[in-house]
Amino acid sequence: MKNVEIESRNGQDITIAAVLHLPSGFDERKPQPAIVVAHPGGGVKEQAAGLYARKLAEQGLVAIAFDASYQGESTGQPRQLENPYIRTEDISAVIDYLTTLPHVDKERIGAMGICAGGGYTANAAINDRRIQAMATVSAVNIGAMFRNGWDNTIQDADATPALVGGSNARTAEAGGAGTVTIPLAPLKKEDAPNAELAEAWEYYHTPRCQHPNAPGFATARSLNQIITYDAYHKAEAFLTQPLLVIAGSDAGSKWMSDDLVERAASKDKHAYVVEGANHMSLYDVPKYVDEAVSSLTSFFKDRL
Repeated sequence: MKNVEIESRNGQDITIAAVLHLPSGFDERKPQPAIVVAHPGGGVKEQAAGLYARKLAEQGLVAIAFDASYQGESTGQPRQLENPYIRTEDISAVIDYLTTLPHVDKERIGAMGICAGGGYTANAAINDRRIQAMATVSAVNIGAMFRNGWDNTIQDADATPALVGGSNARTAEAGGAGTVTIPLAPLKKEDAPNAELAEAWEYYHTPRCQHPNAPGFATARSLNQIITYDAYHKAEAFLTQPLLVIAGSDAGSKWMSDDLVERAASKDKHAYVVEGANHMSLYDVPKYVDEAVSSLTSFFKDRL
């Protein structure tokens, strides 16, 4: 495991903090495949993304988990900005870094993401042809989730008030107010609309997996980018790489994984359902994570 700093070339003067996970007995003289792992919205590299990166390395794959721009140990102001376009570009910035390493095969780079990181990874794969294979775990298309709700029961137009809220936040901040924020996961257990999202509160705000760099909220100004964003935009034409989508059988978010599989142009696309798992249990519950990692390992080793 090696801590690295990546100078982003995305024009924001950002340094991305990342952890490179190397397999046991790693031979730096031999170029090998590498996997970029993107964290959930509101998460950091020390949580689910780092867990998956470590377990992939234990299975013989080079893997790198990183903090999004404006979040975690990465630089940038305002803190906790969740701009989906920048989140997508972050993945390409990490790939830029991997291509400079002599022990990484530039033609065998894969990417995966958990929750919103899965949606961002899909968007990155649509745009960045250096991604040769991609996978998601508990995928969330963050735009669709904010527009349509966790269970896909809200119409797009009914999300207009969120756009108004984002616009008002920008006006307030321009006038000198402090940063206006919104929760990305329930900040209190009683705020959770269902048991699955109560588990999100538990993950981020109790010893289960809380981290000081993951406060669980985002800037409200991010709503102006999130609401109109589609992580799978033009997947029907350009998401042609091999694709593995992993979701829990009991996940309220599963419809976003199903949507990705349906829309992707790839001729080599697969959906793997972890029976008994919900959205959050695939973050850290050992038996579910190990099952997902087994599928991911087989997928990436076969295709990279």
